[in-house]
Amino acid sequence: MKIFVGNLSPEVNEQELTALFSKHGSVGNVKIVRDISNQMSRGFGFVDMPRKVDAKKALKTLNEFELKGKKMSVNEAKQERDRNSAGGGKNFSGRRR
Repeated sequence: MKIFVGNLSPEVNEQELTALFSKHGSVGNVKIVRDISNQMSRGFGFVDMPRKVDAKKALKTLNEFELKGKKMSVNEAKQERDRNSAGGGKNFSGRRR
């Protein structure tokens, strides 16, 4: 299960998130989203936990957990919408015939 982790302190790194979430089960990929120009944390990231039962335990325990002075927001990640879709599968150009 992919978990969204928001309201992260800029000082938090991937290794710290891995250590924190691994207390609740197996952890796969951990990614903190960074600004492309300066590589500073944008204050959120994602943690993959292969076992749903472990992920649910982490969600319950770590939501509003304080890490480096900030209370994290921990939720199940929402699936990203396809940015190339035109909405509903129909191609609207805005022109009338």
